[in-house]
Parts: sequence; structure tokens; C-alpha cells
Amino acid sequence: MSHSTETTTQPPHDVVVGFGNILLKDEGIGVHVIQHMECLPRKSDREYLLIDGGTCPDVFFNLPEEISTLIVVDAVKGGGEPGSIYRFTPDDIEFKRATITTLHQLGLREGLGMMKDLGKYPERVIVIGIEPKEIDWGLKISPELEKIVRQVILLVEQEIANRDTPDQGTAVGLKESLQ
Repeated sequence: MSHSTETTTQPPHDVVVGFGNILLKDEGIGVHVIQHMECLPRKSDREYLLIDGGTCPDVFFNLPEEISTLIVVDAVKGGGEPGSIYRFTPDDIEFKRATITTLHQLGLREGLGMMKDLGKYPERVIVIGIEPKEIDWGLKISPELEKIVRQVILLVEQEIANRDTPDQGTAVGLKESLQ
């Protein structure tokens, strides 16, 4: 798990976590977005932390205490065309219950539940999901996803800039509105 370094003594109030397995092409889109963001100059005046969550089930344990906004970027099968971008909150989706037998099976629902149990749940949680094309062995994401990485970054930056605006989102496909 990589963390960007901050120059302030105050922890950032906004955290962006990219999840995924970069060995499985489009499954690693969240990590690819974080890697791209780490190379770009920041457009927001707000301090924020970028975290490559990979497939780490314990990333939620290691987040700073005082988070206002948590933005999660990950591959999401929503039934749209490859490269479709979805924006939603945890309240917008119904999580399927599954029997967990190892820590490696922890997902978003369990991670957010742990944050609530620890008293670390952010005021605002936004999930940016990207419809994958290929989940198979390989290090490169598909051309369809490569084309929309910059759009995802812009959306994340908008979420950070608008963190004080009340959330009005339900699950929304954003591919057309961001082009």
C-alpha cells in the first residue's frame, strides 16, 4: 500500500482509495487511477491523501482518524458498456451477504462496517465505479478504460472540491455527461 506524503501537520480531511488487482487487467482500475493521480499536479486547494489500496483488506483500519470524505475508486459491474462510470454512495446499493472465511474476502461493506465499529466512519462516502471490459491475466487495462482514466480523475477532483455540498447522488452512470 503506498501513501502520498503530505507537508502539513494536520491530516487531510479527504481520502481517495483506489482498489483492485493490477494483475487482472481492468480489475486494477482503482489502483491505476491512484497511480496517475500521484503523477499529476493537484488542482484542488484542499489537502487530500491518495492510497493505493490494492487488494488489501485492512486498508480501512489504517485510514486517518479525522476523515470528512472518503472516495473509493474500483471496478464495478453495473451492466453498462465497458468504461461506463458510476457514482454512488453505500446507501444506494444493496450488498449481498456472503460467508467470510478469511480476511482476504473482506469487501467494501465489511470495511465500511469496521470503520463504523471503530468510530472512524466519514461524514461522506462516495464510490466511483468503472465498468470493466476484461478481467483476465495482464498488467494493462483495456483501451476503453485507458480512455476514461482522466475523466475519473476529474470526477474525483470535483468530489473533493464539492465536499461541503450536500450529497444528492443516487447511482448514476456518468460516461456521457463527462465526455
